[in-house]
Amino acid sequence: MRSPGSQPPRPQPPIPRVSVPDHVFARLREGILAGHHRPGERLPPQRALAADLDVNMASVRAALARLEQLRLVEVRHGDATRVLDWRRSGGLEALVLDGGVGGSIAGDLFEARRLLLGEAARLAAARRTDEQAASLLELAEAVALAGDDGAALLADWAFMAALVEAAGNLVFQLIMNSVRELYLPHADAFTALVSQRAELVPLYARAAAAVGAGDGEAAAAAIDALAAVQGAWMLG
Repeated sequence: MRSPGSQPPRPQPPIPRVSVPDHVFARLREGILAGHHRPGERLPPQRALAADLDVNMASVRAALARLEQLRLVEVRHGDATRVLDWRRSGGLEALVLDGGVGGSIAGDLFEARRLLLGEAARLAAARRTDEQAASLLELAEAVALAGDDGAALLADWAFMAALVEAAGNLVFQLIMNSVRELYLPHADAFTALVSQRAELVPLYARAAAAVGAGDGEAAAAAIDALAAVQGAWMLG
C-alpha cells in the first residue's frame, strides 16, 4: 500500500515496437549495404522472401517499395527485383535507419562532414556579410547557453547551416539540405555530437570570431578541430 499523501506511480510509456514491414526493410537494406546482395543480383521472389522471413506478402511488398524509393532496388512488375549499385544510384538517406549509422559508412559520413564544414568556414571568412558574421557569433553563444542535448543539437545545426550559407556556395547548401532530411528526423541518435559541449563551446566561438575577422585559415582550423572531436565521439 502507498503511504498517505504519496503520489501514484506514473505510467511508463510503451516500449516502441518495430512493425513487420520495418523489420523486413531493415533486414534487406542491411544486406544490400553490407554487400550480401550484389548489384545486378536478383532478390528471391516475393513469395520466397515472405516464407524465409516468416511474414506475409503485404509486408514484403511494403519493404520493397521503401527500398525502391531509396534507389537500392529496382522493382519490375512481372520480373524479378534487382539490386542496384547503391553507391551510384543511392543518396544519403539510404545510410540511416532509425538513426543508426555504422561501420565504415559512419567513418565516411563524419569525414565528409569535417571536410565540407572546414572548407565552408574558409569560404565564409572571405564572403560573409556583416549580418552573417553577427549571426554566427549569436549562434555560437546559443550553443553555450543550450540547456540540454536536444537544444544543443538544434543550436549546432543552426550554426553549421549558417556557416554553409555564409560560404556562398550553392552546391554546399544543397548538400546541407539533403543532410537536414537525414539528420533532423533522427536527431536523438546524434546526441554524442554535443554530449561534452563544454569542450566544444570555445571552438564555436573561435570559428565565428575568425569568420568575422576574415581569417579563413583560423576559421577552417577551428571548425576542423570541432568536427574532428564530434566525429570521434560519434564513432567511439
